Amino acid sequence: MAIRSTAAVAILGVAAQANAVSFETGGYETDIYGYARLGASYDIDSNQALSTRSGSYAGLVNNDDAPDGHFGADAYQSRIGLKTVTPAGVTVNIEGDFRGSGGGSLRLRHAYGSYNGVLMGQTWSNFTSFVGNTATLDFDSLPGAAGYQSRTAQMRYTTGPFSVSLEDPQASIIGATAVTDPGFVVGTDTDGDPVYVGRTTASTQKQSLPALTARMEDSSGGLSYSAAVLAHQVGYDDGSSDESSMGFATFVAAKMALSDMITVQGSLSYTDGANSYLYRSGENFGAASAYVDPASGDVETISGFGGTVGAGFNLGAGRSINIGYGLVEVDWDDAQDDGVAVAGQSETNSAVMANYKWTPAQDVTMGVEYQFLKRENVSGDDGDASRILFAAQYNF
Repeated sequence: MAIRSTAAVAILGVAAQANAVSFETGGYETDIYGYARLGASYDIDSNQALSTRSGSYAGLVNNDDAPDGHFGADAYQSRIGLKTVTPAGVTVNIEGDFRGSGGGSLRLRHAYGSYNGVLMGQTWSNFTSFVGNTATLDFDSLPGAAGYQSRTAQMRYTTGPFSVSLEDPQASIIGATAVTDPGFVVGTDTDGDPVYVGRTTASTQKQSLPALTARMEDSSGGLSYSAAVLAHQVGYDDGSSDESSMGFATFVAAKMALSDMITVQGSLSYTDGANSYLYRSGENFGAASAYVDPASGDVETISGFGGTVGAGFNLGAGRSINIGYGLVEVDWDDAQDDGVAVAGQSETNSAVMANYKWTPAQDVTMGVEYQFLKRENVSGDDGDASRILFAAQYNF
C-alpha cells in the first residue's frame, strides 16, 4: 500500500487520484477515472515553460540577456482513463492525456492487458520507480529520478515484488547520421553507365534487440524501496560498417516515514551506454547513450550518474510541504578526447523544487511551487532560471 500510494502521488503531482466512477455490467468491473487540471507558470528569468508548464533545460545556457517575466497557462495535463476487469480476471487499461504534439492533442499513455502476472502493451517502463520521488507540481519533476520515468511498449512478468520485462529500447548515438544509399537504376547516362536515384535513410542507428529489465520493489514497516537493472544494445549500420556495444543502467530508490508527519525519500542512478534511462540528463530528457569513434568507427558508450533527495511534511487538514533536489551529470571526456563535437552538450542539469499543497474540498487539490533550474554545458557555459508554478486539479 505504501508503494502504491507513493506512486499515485508521484504520477499525479498535486494529489493522489480520488475514487473512480465504478460500475459493473455482465460481470465486468469497470472504472472510469481522470482529472481536469489547470497549470500556470511565471518564469522570472528566461522563458523555460513547456506544455503542462513544466520547466525545460533547453535554452537555459547563456540566458542572462534573455527577456524575463513570462506568464502562461494550459490544461494539457488533464487526462481520462478506463480500466476494466473481465469475469475471467483479465485487466485492460487505456488512458490518455492532452500533451500530444506540443499540447492540445490526445496522447496515448497506457494501453495494456494483464493476466496472472503477464502484462503486454504500453505502460510505465519496468525500469522505473516512484518510491523515491518527491511530489512536485512540475509534470516532468526532478532530474535524476529513478529510471526512465515514462511509458513504453513491453512484455512483463511479475511475481510478488519481482518483475522482468522485454521493452522497446530507448537510445541515441552521436555520429549515427543520415546516409544515402545507391537506390535503384532509372536508366543510363551518355557513357552507358547506370543512373541511380538515391534513397536517404533517416538514421544509420539500429535497434537489434529489446531492452531487458529486472526490478525488485517492496516495503517493510515505514520503509519502501526499489532497485532495478537494465541492459540493451546500441549500434549502427551504415551499409559498410555494422558496429554495436552493450549499454547498462541501474538505480536504487527508497522512502522512509520518520513519523506521521515527515517522510524522506531519494534515489541514485548510474548508466553506461544507456543515458536515455538517466532521467533529464540531456537537452531536456535523456542524453546520448553512445558515440561513433571518428577514427575507428567503433561504438563507444557514454556514462552518467544522477540522484534525488527530498522530504515531505504533512501539516494536516489536507495541507503539505514538499522540498526536493535533483542532479544528473554525464561524462563526455572520452568523446571529447576522441574529437567528437560535444561542447554544446549538457554536462550537468540540476533543480530545486519546493511546493505547498492544500485540499480545499474533497477531490480538489491546489498547489504553488518555486523552482530553480540550472544547467552547465561541456564547454563550461552555464545558465539558471527561477520559476513559480500554480496548479488546480479536480479528480473524478
